Amino acid sequence: MSSAESQSPSSGAVPEQPPPPHNQQQQEEDESSKSQSKKAAKKEAAKQEKLRRRQEAALESAAQSLSVEDDPLSSNYGDVPLPELQSKVAADVQEWTEVGTLTEALRDRYVLVRGRAQAIRAVGKNMAFLVVREKGFTVQCVVTAQPDSVSRQMVKYAAGLSRESIVDIEGVVSVPTVPIKGASQQVEVQVRKIFCVNKAMPTLPINIEDAARSETEIEKALQAGEQLVRVNQDTRLNYRVLDMRTPANQGIFRIQCQVGNVFRQFLLSEDFVEIHTPKLIAGSSEGGASVFKLDYKGQPACLAQSPQLHKQMAICGDFGRVFEIGPVFRAEDSYTHRHLCEFTGLDVEMEIKKHYFEVMDIVDHLFITMFDTLNKKCAKELEAVGRQYPFEPLKYLRSTLRLTFEEGIQMLKEAGVEVDPLGDLNTEAERKLGQLVLEKYGTEFYILHRYPLAVRPFYTMPCFDNPTYSNSFDVFIRGEEIISGAQRVHVPEFLVERAQACGIDVKTISTYIDSFRYGAPPHGGFGVGLERVVMLFCGLNNIRKTSLFPRDPLRIAP
Repeated sequence: MSSAESQSPSSGAVPEQPPPPHNQQQQEEDESSKSQSKKAAKKEAAKQEKLRRRQEAALESAAQSLSVEDDPLSSNYGDVPLPELQSKVAADVQEWTEVGTLTEALRDRYVLVRGRAQAIRAVGKNMAFLVVREKGFTVQCVVTAQPDSVSRQMVKYAAGLSRESIVDIEGVVSVPTVPIKGASQQVEVQVRKIFCVNKAMPTLPINIEDAARSETEIEKALQAGEQLVRVNQDTRLNYRVLDMRTPANQGIFRIQCQVGNVFRQFLLSEDFVEIHTPKLIAGSSEGGASVFKLDYKGQPACLAQSPQLHKQMAICGDFGRVFEIGPVFRAEDSYTHRHLCEFTGLDVEMEIKKHYFEVMDIVDHLFITMFDTLNKKCAKELEAVGRQYPFEPLKYLRSTLRLTFEEGIQMLKEAGVEVDPLGDLNTEAERKLGQLVLEKYGTEFYILHRYPLAVRPFYTMPCFDNPTYSNSFDVFIRGEEIISGAQRVHVPEFLVERAQACGIDVKTISTYIDSFRYGAPPHGGFGVGLERVVMLFCGLNNIRKTSLFPRDPLRIAP
């Protein structure tokens, strides 16, 4: 069980993220990761002073090497002056061509493109090659000295540009007779004009080609006696603005965009209303250990751990069906591959007419739609991710498998795994069950429901036929929990009874309970972490890969 439903919402803060792993091996790995992160940070700081000195020397050298004699064709190349970049005049009718659209159909067409100089190579004094990148697509541009159009000085200028600089290139599209290995587009641009819009440092903290390298490439090189640069995770995150530019990261965050888009569009089509709940809330949740506390104009406050209280209040306010996409904050000291201190929550709450399976039906249809859409619309992005981080496509059924908690426990027992039949599943048991489900049913996406009431939060509705169990569920991808949901207790008297049975001081949750005293319909909902969905769909090994700027116990920058 994860989060969304594991603590009392005295202040509207109800976590949706699972507790740290229970097995010892995972704890040792997490402690090791924490220690390595600190060492890497110190090493990186020392490295930067050397880097600054090298850059200063390189800048001076570059300025000298790029000085050119008088050139009658100098208007065809050079650095764009700042005034020209200050929106001096409105855009003219000149049409820009995106790198990704450069194909054989544009043969002999004069084009204007803008992108980054990913690779630069001079071939003597009369020719230079530039690979220009835009939005993950690359094209080879050829600068060849020619009378009346391209001077030697222009070739020299192009060859002297620093990698990752922003350039505007005008030229003619040509189709080479042999395949181009170093670019995604199988055409070339014969350059007529080249202008540098903004220069990058001559020496970058990390090279994009190094950051884009897969572990497979590194291992193969080692076996061949060659040592390639491996960019570790802390270095990537320290220079995230560079790391984002790799094809895999471009793919990951475009896939993430689609996940949020499908979530929103599907729910809107099902008559849900998008809401926006406060992230500053009064006091702190029960215990207070996993909340970020702050001073709110002299009053104690904290950052919301989930929109649990407020999305339930929206149901009481007659919105019927609501959802939210927003930040969630957890102050837990969890140094694991799947925990963050801030993540993006995808939350849903809805009225129930007869059965909590109505909520599970939404989960089923929503995620099948999401997976289908990602496979259809993000094929290129998934391929880019797979080149650096190889993974098998997610296996899922057209109608999502549903197992009761008791059935899951029985499968584990038959496999020789002993677990408490009325306890929660630890990380190791979840993974083992995921493996067993895949072998037996051929799916890596399934729902486990009717959890023991004792392991769910007090506001979870007990089963009508056996109060030992509850109307709750968790959803799993590749053996890891991503969703926690349930039918809520909507009767205030019963809510008080359940809170007292769980040892909770009712006074601390009076605001929550009072919201149901004015008439509340039966309802339920669920919560899921955006980053975790992308991580598991793409088979990635760390949630920091799917968080644009991760926030964990050791990182609050950049």
